[in-house]
Amino acid sequence: MPALTIRMHANDNVAIVANDGGLPAGTVLPEGVAGAGITLREPLPQGHKLALQDIAEGAAVRRYGVTIGYALAPIAAGSWVHERRLRMPLARALQDLPLATGHAPPPEPLTGYTFEGYRNADGSVGTRNILAITTTVQCVAGVVALAVRRIQTELLPLYPHVDDVIGLEHSHGCGVAIDAPEAIIPIRTLRNISLNPNFGGEVMVVSLGCEKLQPERLLPPGSFPITDGRDPALGPETICLQSDAHPGLVAMIEHIVHSARPHLERLNARRRQTLPASELVLGVQCGGSDAFSGVTANPAVGFCSDLLVRAGATVMFSENTEVRDAVEQLTRRAATPAVAEAIVRELGWYDRYLERGHVDRAANTTPGNQAGGLSNIVEKAMGSIIKSGTAPISHVLAPGEKLRPNQRGLVYAATPASDFICGTLQLAAGMNLHVFTTGRGTPYGLAECPVVKVATRSDLARRWHDLMDLNAGKIADGQASIETLGWELFHLLLDVASGRKKTWAERWKLHNALVLFNPAPVT
Repeated sequence: MPALTIRMHANDNVAIVANDGGLPAGTVLPEGVAGAGITLREPLPQGHKLALQDIAEGAAVRRYGVTIGYALAPIAAGSWVHERRLRMPLARALQDLPLATGHAPPPEPLTGYTFEGYRNADGSVGTRNILAITTTVQCVAGVVALAVRRIQTELLPLYPHVDDVIGLEHSHGCGVAIDAPEAIIPIRTLRNISLNPNFGGEVMVVSLGCEKLQPERLLPPGSFPITDGRDPALGPETICLQSDAHPGLVAMIEHIVHSARPHLERLNARRRQTLPASELVLGVQCGGSDAFSGVTANPAVGFCSDLLVRAGATVMFSENTEVRDAVEQLTRRAATPAVAEAIVRELGWYDRYLERGHVDRAANTTPGNQAGGLSNIVEKAMGSIIKSGTAPISHVLAPGEKLRPNQRGLVYAATPASDFICGTLQLAAGMNLHVFTTGRGTPYGLAECPVVKVATRSDLARRWHDLMDLNAGKIADGQASIETLGWELFHLLLDVASGRKKTWAERWKLHNALVLFNPAPVT
């Protein structure tokens, strides 16, 4: 295969190597690619940057048309440009930003697209029909896990229209400063996950009894719909393991299994119905990112995001540190100045959170990101933000907050960039479908929601053929365009949402744990 390079913007002075296995020293770049005629001075791995011109010490290195760093020493044309040769720019201040100035004419609505989903009593829509057992504290997780295995083995075959039974295990509930101001974040996160649309409005809680996070604090009476005919003033149906009614472990498990039956019966009576694509609530995220994330997978997701917004659906993007260096793009795209100010508020809060830990956004980039060609968080952020597409940002959610029925369109759900914490918070916000892009590869999955995995490179898609649901590497190979991959993803999402297709993570039951974001002290 001839040498291939990709330059993202006409003003860039670097390009990335696209060839599988990289390129050896001495390679002369052919006509028709970025850097034609340049001879490589050293071997360059796939996805890594080469200098397209001589770059003086202190001069800006540009990718995506923005400065991603400054040369620590002169870099000759044809040389490898990596993190050890760059000084990272300072973060853009959160003052004097453009506020809601980037309004474009609204695109034509996209009509006629549907999927088969479950309409809930509160009006929300699920893509799966799952019984989720909420836990108030980590102490009960082992007992609930034993009970869930019993229910899956003995009861679930009797209820063929129920997709799964899961326990909402987490590390919170006790040993924490439960009344600290920021403790509201993990509490409302767990509360709102319990009410995720994929759980059909069935609320079942297992408590230890002595924990700080008591059931009535987690799910106050009146905070959720009652589906079993009980008095709403009684709060959630709760099984307390410390109750005198439980003479040992077996009695606890039997109680949980017995209590699950009526919930399973109500869920099993439900059927999928044809619903407009506007009822989808998609969360988008990336993890194990590489230099191709911002070239193939994330742009295709962004195109698909625009299609969904045009269809009236809701798309959530997140990851504070991975959008922080694109803050001007966010505030400019805000639908109103109030939305722009909310973006600034959330990113400013997170800046201060990092400062308290004596770190900054530079701590985000992983060894795998750098091995995949991403030199620093600035470069990573420019490729990450593309997942959000081009639509105006209509709403902003703080960590753990839940979407209200009137909050549709493109939403910024402010979360840490950690894959597991971000996914957990997007579940709390109400997502019923998830897209996850990866270049280095990760077997990430969620029991609570289908996760569609998109590979950035064809090599990864081939090697992980039974983990990746879509290969966006075809874009870099010249076999597909961003637009065709975006449409392919759009149709795949409708099929997955309808249950016509299962993701690889669902087929293998590859599920990561919920990880609550708790900035409050642990006592």
